[in-house]
Amino acid sequence: MANRGRFVLDTNVIVSALLMKKSVARDALDRARAEGEILLSLTVIEELHDVLSRPAFDRYIDEEDRLRFLSLFIKEATLVEISEQIQECRDPKDDKFLELAVNGNATLIISGDKDLQVLNPFRNISIFSPREFLDTEL
Repeated sequence: MANRGRFVLDTNVIVSALLMKKSVARDALDRARAEGEILLSLTVIEELHDVLSRPAFDRYIDEEDRLRFLSLFIKEATLVEISEQIQECRDPKDDKFLELAVNGNATLIISGDKDLQVLNPFRNISIFSPREFLDTEL
C-alpha cells in the first residue's frame, strides 16, 4: 500500500464540508480521511470551535450538532504539537496552517484561501484547492 497522506485542511474547507454535504469541500474532506490522516493543532481546533459556535450557522445546523461534529473530527485527527513558529503568510491568521503543516510533516495543505495558495509550494508542501486535490492523483 502506498504511503498514506498527512493533510492540513483550513477552517473554511472544514466548515463548508460540514454545512454542505454535497460539495467539493465535503468530497475533499472525505478523500483526505480515506487516503490518510488529517492533522490538527490546538490553535486550529480553537479557531474551528469559535467559528462553529457562531449563531449565524444556526439556520443551517444547530450548535449541538456542529460541536458534536467537531468532537468527532478531533478524535479522528492526529494532534500535532507546534514547536516551530512560522510568520510567512501575508495574512498572519493563516500562519497556523503553515505551522501545522511543517510541524506535522504534512504532504498537502487543502485550502481555497488565496493568502495560502500564493505560497504554493511552501517548504515542499503543496497547497491545493479542494478541487485541485480531488483532481490530482496522489
